[in-house]
Amino acid sequence: MKLSIKKGFNFGLTSGVITTLGLIVGLHSGTQSDVVVIGGILVIAVADAMSDALGIHISEESKNEHSVKEIWETTIFTFLSKFFCALIFVIPFLFFSLLFSIIICIIWGLSLIVLLSYKMAKQQGTNPIGVISEHLFIAIAVILITH
Repeated sequence: MKLSIKKGFNFGLTSGVITTLGLIVGLHSGTQSDVVVIGGILVIAVADAMSDALGIHISEESKNEHSVKEIWETTIFTFLSKFFCALIFVIPFLFFSLLFSIIICIIWGLSLIVLLSYKMAKQQGTNPIGVISEHLFIAIAVILITH
């Protein structure tokens, strides 16, 4: 996988999981409304995905290290991975109760973080336990703080 695509995918997926979980838990704590939670997820999927994509676009441009094509690949894959990652979190709310949906989302989101962290650690030749622990700590901190 090209570095520009991998960078966009990894950033979008990580941001999509952590931001969406924080939003879900926070909106549940404040409203206990599945409609509000679903609406929040849809907003995150569009607005925050566009914001992250623009942010990484400007960040990559400012480095003066990448071609225009590479910058746009990173931008597009950041948007798409965050957009679809966030949208997937809507699915449990369409079929299950609010509380059970949140539990499913937390398990799903943390599982994605573990899988991505494991894959990154293996590619870098580092100990997966350390990388996974670090990333899970941050994700769980976001969940607890937003609750």
